Amino acid sequence: MQNITTRITAIVPRLPPAVNGVGDYGLNIAKQMRQDFGVDTNFLIGDPNWSGQGIVEGFPVQQVKEQSSQALLQLLSSHEYSTRVVLLHYVGYGYAKRGCPVWLVEGLEHWRKAVTSQSLVMMFHEIYAFGPIWTSQFWTSPLQRNLATRLVRLSDRCLTSKQGYAEIIAKLSQGKHSQIPTLPVFSNVGEPKNLTPLSERPRRLVVFGGRGRRSRVYQQSQLALQRTCRELGIEEILDIGPALDFEIQSINGIPVVKLGVRSASEISSFLLSSVAGFFNYHTEYLTKSGIFAAYCAHRLLPVGTWNKGQNVDGLEAGKHYWLGDKYECIMNLSEAQIVADNAYAWYQKHQLSVHAHTFFAYLGGNLSGSDNIINQVSSVGFN
Repeated sequence: MQNITTRITAIVPRLPPAVNGVGDYGLNIAKQMRQDFGVDTNFLIGDPNWSGQGIVEGFPVQQVKEQSSQALLQLLSSHEYSTRVVLLHYVGYGYAKRGCPVWLVEGLEHWRKAVTSQSLVMMFHEIYAFGPIWTSQFWTSPLQRNLATRLVRLSDRCLTSKQGYAEIIAKLSQGKHSQIPTLPVFSNVGEPKNLTPLSERPRRLVVFGGRGRRSRVYQQSQLALQRTCRELGIEEILDIGPALDFEIQSINGIPVVKLGVRSASEISSFLLSSVAGFFNYHTEYLTKSGIFAAYCAHRLLPVGTWNKGQNVDGLEAGKHYWLGDKYECIMNLSEAQIVADNAYAWYQKHQLSVHAHTFFAYLGGNLSGSDNIINQVSSVGFN
């Protein structure tokens, strides 16, 4: 495939050294497109408080001095950031405390009016939140929906990580977007090729992620975690992530080794030497979970707790992951290997290289003024 462009602009909330899943996603996409297609990326950081260098992994980085439409417009209109395509990685809470980044949407609207020769491609990691009346999500949901609708109609092309999101985007676009790729997220901690069978690995279980995700595992999924450890013969639990606000107790007398924040290569090594990874995450949204993706990519057994809507986006409970509190499931190492293999096979359809291929097609299609390149990958990652 020929290289159509050499440089794009990508907007993300934050990049390393900050811990940010969307930023990591955007950086990994940029690295893979540079490797596979020679595409370079200028990054624009939406958090004025981000503390980092002007170069990250060889990519130029600038951040908004303040979260205002004028500051964003000024950056996008600068010579360095006047690329033919702008790629926005969108999650409302990444750009505003209450999930309502009015400054971002207004800035992009002003930019599109001022510069008509550039294209906007949207990756919707989330669209808008909703919740019960006693939560802030309930009161901010109408504004979040309004902002998302404006972004959908402003964009030239859209991608997302969940089929349900693709259906929402199609409705919000009022006919503008009909072909919306759905790409479950990839592993931000690597995709190793040499994977040993579970029977040859130490009897370790991993609890990996941010404070909130891991806190729910220990505070809300104790019985399921205990059962998983007992039936799989777990001898050690590895806790990977920022320190929690409480002391983690041993599980069934099994020690919990607190490893703290580690590099991607270190986390990958720990996953490769474990048989299972535990999560507390609504199974309807597993395609958005980098933690689940990491478990699948390292061919270990993903174990969670029961939630409604578990058979979504090609994922089935009992086939691609186990539910620790669904007691009709048999838990032993030979059955675990079958599930781990299924999860790994499911993951291969949307690994990082597939994401980079699809993103390049959508970015390249805009730059070339033709949809020919998109037709070359129409069978990759589309639902």
